[in-house]
Amino acid sequence: MTGGAQEIIFDPLVPVLALWVLAGLAAALVALALWQGLRGWWLRGLAALAVLAALANPSLQDETRDALSDIALVMVDDTASNRIGGRDAQTEAALAHLEARLGELAVDTRIVRVADSTGNAGTQLNTALAEALADLPRDRLAGVFIVSDGQVHDADLPLSMPAPAHLLQTGRASDWDRRLIIRNAPAFAIIGEPVTLTLRIEDQGAVPATTSRFTTLRYAIDGAPAQTATVPTGEDLELTVTLERGGMNVIQFELDDAPGELTDRNNAAIVQINGVRDRLSVLLVSGEPNAGQRTWRNLLKSDPAVDLVHFTILRPPDRQDGVPVDELSLIAFPTRELFVEKIDDFDLIIFDRYRRRGILPNAYFSNIARYVEEGGALLVVGGPELAGAESIWRSPLGDIFPGQPTSRVIEQGFRPEVTELGQRHPVTAGLEDLAPVSEDGTPAWGRWFRQVELDPQRGQVVMSGVADRPLLMLDRVGAGRMALLASDQTWLWDRGFEGGGPQLELLRRLAHWMMGEPELEEETLTATAEGNRITVLRRSLRDNVGAVTVTAPDGTQTVLDLTEDAPGEYRAQLDAPETGLYRLDDGELDAVVALGPSAPREFEQTIATAEPLRPVIDAQRGGVVRLEDGVPDLRLVREGRLAAGRGWLGLTPRDAYITTELRNTALLPAWLWLALAAGFALGAWLREGRT
Repeated sequence: MTGGAQEIIFDPLVPVLALWVLAGLAAALVALALWQGLRGWWLRGLAALAVLAALANPSLQDETRDALSDIALVMVDDTASNRIGGRDAQTEAALAHLEARLGELAVDTRIVRVADSTGNAGTQLNTALAEALADLPRDRLAGVFIVSDGQVHDADLPLSMPAPAHLLQTGRASDWDRRLIIRNAPAFAIIGEPVTLTLRIEDQGAVPATTSRFTTLRYAIDGAPAQTATVPTGEDLELTVTLERGGMNVIQFELDDAPGELTDRNNAAIVQINGVRDRLSVLLVSGEPNAGQRTWRNLLKSDPAVDLVHFTILRPPDRQDGVPVDELSLIAFPTRELFVEKIDDFDLIIFDRYRRRGILPNAYFSNIARYVEEGGALLVVGGPELAGAESIWRSPLGDIFPGQPTSRVIEQGFRPEVTELGQRHPVTAGLEDLAPVSEDGTPAWGRWFRQVELDPQRGQVVMSGVADRPLLMLDRVGAGRMALLASDQTWLWDRGFEGGGPQLELLRRLAHWMMGEPELEEETLTATAEGNRITVLRRSLRDNVGAVTVTAPDGTQTVLDLTEDAPGEYRAQLDAPETGLYRLDDGELDAVVALGPSAPREFEQTIATAEPLRPVIDAQRGGVVRLEDGVPDLRLVREGRLAAGRGWLGLTPRDAYITTELRNTALLPAWLWLALAAGFALGAWLREGRT
């Protein structure tokens, strides 16, 4: 549409200040003429006015305008909570109606769809609205229409609305929903000790009178068979669980679906609790004072989670020095208390250069072997005594040794090396990366000078010494574990001899592997979730592993082929389609991983409401219409008037335009202004010249 407007503008021929000075002077002269009684004073004034008009140079400006259409902004809520209970169909029907009606009113329609936010931030509708307003000319915006259930999570964001905003609210007045809330869940729990979680089951909305206030709650730990309980709604519930393994434990809770509820997406919740050991009890028995025992003692005492009991045999029974026993200040070795009565209280027993001297009878060694087979851990650090006649291998403990001493002690310098199998084992994997590499490609760490020759019987050789002979052997014995270190010279690394070596990391890993640290297990299947991506990690000592089957929350299965990206570590990734609990199985091991938040924010509140958007709607006197009552009509209303009524919503016409052409035409030519001034001056002279 084309229109126009005219106005008078001035383009003075002299500076504006000079023009005002001349005007003041002319007014003074006219006033003087009037005071003296000259009959032509008014003609003098007209002559002065004509001169001033000529100097002001007035012209007529003719403006050609093109009218601009008004704009209506339509915000469409496409988040998860607005796609339940038929709300998506209501949304699309309302959108189609708005587009048609706005087209009839010749209003330009801009549609912005608001999707689910990342990071469980919920519905960020106000943020999207602010961004959309920043991209639109505010002088053309006639109205904002929000098609949503009203559940927004950034309602505190301040907005400056230049036009009325209206909510077309989805949902129904009869909607109701039941949800499971995890009120309190610790991030850590001690293995074997009960931990209490607080839950609550809430009913929201128009709950039918026939709905039972009791429901069935199912919960399972790490994918184990679910346990059930009948629980009431509307009350805080305390549930006690006991974690049996270290590392991340996934607990899944699920409610029975209630007939007629809005959605079952909030009937389940996932809690992840990291299982940790309270205190690790370690018994260190040194057969005699030696340089290496301080290395072990410093390592174990530096860990605040370890309770260390350390005994060193200073006066064995076969030593006869003539000093009466009652005059000794040494502590008697409490053999029965340690190895019979309280042996099961220890998580790890270390024999450091211990030899059989009659202190421990064979029955005690048999009890130690039984302790290991039933889940305990034994580490033997051997020196020359391990190869001799007093070796503890020649006791009942020999039955669980992974290697047999050959009675030969090799006294020569050598550099410990990680075997090919050891590069895959978590205890020794990556140790070579902790030292610079020598010219021949081996780690440039210091040498050791003594090794007991072993004949491997079972288990894994993860480190080797002289001529590739076994140096460190690991084995699982029944439910327990045993390690055999065929040298007592780790202390050389501790002292920095020839540059030292990673003794601290090696011994730390060794001790924690024996105590069942989950991160050091050699055969594991784990998964981590970040965003919507699941990363599967399979650790194994084998050269290849099978595929992993991933079962999604809806029961669909995906088979993943793993790729080895480090020795003993096989990985694969999966972009998961939905949040929830995923189960992994490779035929030997299984695991679970929780994707997404324990309770998605979109489903914390599911009943449609206009309250979060009230500040935006009330700013320009907008309105709320429930779509279940029908789609509203649209009307044009003047700015400042009420913009909503029964069954209708209003738009404010903006009458915006763009100027396409400007034309300036002088009111009178300059010579005509001067002729007028001369005529008025002549008239004044003639009038005043008459007597």
